[in-house]
Parts: sequence; structure tokens; C-alpha cells
Amino acid sequence: MSNTEPEAMEVASLAELLHETSELHGAFEAAAPPHDWWDWYSAYMVARQGGSSSEEAVSAADRYMADVKDVVVAPA
Repeated sequence: MSNTEPEAMEVASLAELLHETSELHGAFEAAAPPHDWWDWYSAYMVARQGGSSSEEAVSAADRYMADVKDVVVAPA
């Protein structure tokens, strides 16, 4: 296998993380003003890859969107 071909396990792990991210982004998407989904996804995925739990990563992504992108969800 060449260095440019992805490892099957890496692809599977990334696919799983993307699926998890898409499911958890739904709550933010429903309550947030218009935004670029990839910003929330990126913040969430970086937090998860850094060892955060899914709950911690949701909080990190929400904070990123508020602090960096000025996309704020009003409290329920």
C-alpha cells in the first residue's frame, strides 16, 4: 500500500466520527441562526479527537460557534 492510500481502519473511524457529529449537530442546527455546518462539525471533531467526551465536544463546538463565529443559540 502506498503512503497516499487511506488505511481501512482510519476511514472507518473517520466515518464513525462524522456520523456521530452529524447526529449531534441536529440540535444545534434546529436552534441556531443560519451558519456554516462545517464550522460546528470541525470544532466538534477536533474536541473528540483531542479526547473530549461527546457532551464536552458539543459544548466546545457551541462555544466555538458563539465566540469565534458569532452564532449564538438562545437558551431554551
